[in-house]
Amino acid sequence: MKKLSLLLLLLGLALPVFAQTKTLLNLDGDGVAIQGYDPVAFFTDQKPVKGDPKYVYKHQGALYFFASKDHRDLFKANPEKYEPVYGGYCAYGVSKDKLVEIDVDAFQIVDGKLLLQYSKSVREKFNQDAKGNLAKADANWPVLVEKKGK
Repeated sequence: MKKLSLLLLLLGLALPVFAQTKTLLNLDGDGVAIQGYDPVAFFTDQKPVKGDPKYVYKHQGALYFFASKDHRDLFKANPEKYEPVYGGYCAYGVSKDKLVEIDVDAFQIVDGKLLLQYSKSVREKFNQDAKGNLAKADANWPVLVEKKGK
């Protein structure tokens, strides 16, 4: 009985290690997300605004830079609202089961979520069937994370 109890205890301690989830983020070599652009500005200013490293916040392994303390505080209060979906990779690329870099000028807000795209022409292709492409991207993302995440 003691051996069984010890085994169950050890398994219980090991489960959190096995249950860890992978992440997949589009970061530069220093761990900075969105090429250093302020994620909140896409919503408040409706355009990309370069962040200032003095207003930095680390969230789930990514460093985010902000144009102001107020933007940083908004993000800290609700990061899920402002962080880009699909780890900051091109949404159209994810819909095609690929990880593709982005051009911040090709961003869009869809259903309150920040989507980044490879280019403005790719954004146009994505928007020809935005609902369908979002469904494909949503289906592909967990598989990409599992295959390529850390």
